[in-house]
Amino acid sequence: MLRPAPLHRIIILAAALLGGCAFAPATPPSPAAASPDGWQSQLPPAAPVAHQGSEEQLLQWWRGQGDPLLADLIAAAQAVSPTLAEARAQIANARASRTAAGAALLPTLDGTLQASRTSAQPPLPMATTVQGAVQAGWEIDLFGGNRAARDAAVARYEGAQAGWHDARVSIAAEVANQYYALRTCERLVDITAADAGSRAETGRLTALAAEAGFQAPATAALARATTAEGNSRLVQQRAACDLDIKTLVALTAMPEPELRRRLLANTGSLPQQAQLQVDALPAAVLAQRPDLAARAREVAAASADIGAAEAQKYPRLTLAGSVGAARFRSAGVSGSLDTWSVGPVALTLPIFDGGRRAANAEAARERYEAAVIQYRAAARQAVREVEQALVRLDSTARRSADAVVAVQGYAASFAGIEARYRGGLASLLELEEARRVRLTAETALLSLQNERTAAWIALYRAAGGGWDGALEQNATNASLASDRGAGANP
Repeated sequence: MLRPAPLHRIIILAAALLGGCAFAPATPPSPAAASPDGWQSQLPPAAPVAHQGSEEQLLQWWRGQGDPLLADLIAAAQAVSPTLAEARAQIANARASRTAAGAALLPTLDGTLQASRTSAQPPLPMATTVQGAVQAGWEIDLFGGNRAARDAAVARYEGAQAGWHDARVSIAAEVANQYYALRTCERLVDITAADAGSRAETGRLTALAAEAGFQAPATAALARATTAEGNSRLVQQRAACDLDIKTLVALTAMPEPELRRRLLANTGSLPQQAQLQVDALPAAVLAQRPDLAARAREVAAASADIGAAEAQKYPRLTLAGSVGAARFRSAGVSGSLDTWSVGPVALTLPIFDGGRRAANAEAARERYEAAVIQYRAAARQAVREVEQALVRLDSTARRSADAVVAVQGYAASFAGIEARYRGGLASLLELEEARRVRLTAETALLSLQNERTAAWIALYRAAGGGWDGALEQNATNASLASDRGAGANP
């Protein structure tokens, strides 16, 4: 048992060590993403857009497209997505690591309670002993290693949260693209069905004319061939739509009969003008990218890892203590014994480790450099994705008017040639060529509309999916403040 005088001297010694030796190894600063001064592509017209910091707000953007089924499909896909489930698991693991790293800065307190009953050889009586103790230990973070490990864990926790937001936005974009592809396919089925019906009517009239001797047998054969081609194209288009439906079923886990029923009840349409605004400054848009935020937090974590590795090269100071009580009884005689101790105060000095600590510090620096390069590459990729989406939006906008004019012109031309054919003034070859050109123009217009929708979705995703950058900062700051208040920073 230690007496008060030695305890007093130990406290003075510990205070002197903390005051004279405490420092944290310098770590490299987190780099800023190099972004251009402005976008090189044409920005879309400014439109109001709300921050989408929560799952419900994210769905509001999709509901703003006027198709409630799309928002329901996105919600269903997010509920069953293995990617999102893995992202949630990563958050839980990172939260556990953050808690453990923060706990390393605080004293530990353990309690033990044990009882025993012993019997020796006669004439010694039986004895019963009950004892309990509370033991405390604390590693005093002289050189900031534990603090650096805590900072790295906090950064990775925030990065895991950003990764979850990125996964959620990616799932929404994937479902939306697939849904609009299905709606485009349904429109193509309508066009193909109308074309097949027109071919069938032409074939019927041509067959009647051939039977009456007004058309050659070769012309009748051509009419039958084009009718068969139209029917085959229709079957192929319907099969493509069935494949799109099955893809949506796999993404959302919605029963196929229910999905088909809701698709029939809600015809849907392709949005022509999404409500999305892109800031003129790339830096402002890049700040809204959850994947970039995750990369940035990994850079911060790698930087803190350097401090933790460097701190392992320096001495470690630990302090322990205990308070205990014991009660025993034997042959009607009972007694007690109370104990307490402070110590040992242990100072561990690294002398020789074969270069292990230095190698760990060098590896931490290399990981930091790799994280910086990955972050900057991700920033360039983000700029490229926004620029490409802007180019596609501008291109589809410029082509839309011409595509509409082409459809109208080819439809009018086909109608005129069809009237001439029925009057015997045009050949079936002329009619079928006009039909083919009209069908191509109508298909191209629908594909262009779907391409524009995909460009809006790509821009939405490239601009961060409306994420507002919130990473539970209040909870994180409270955790850090709690650590400091408990003496985490000597």
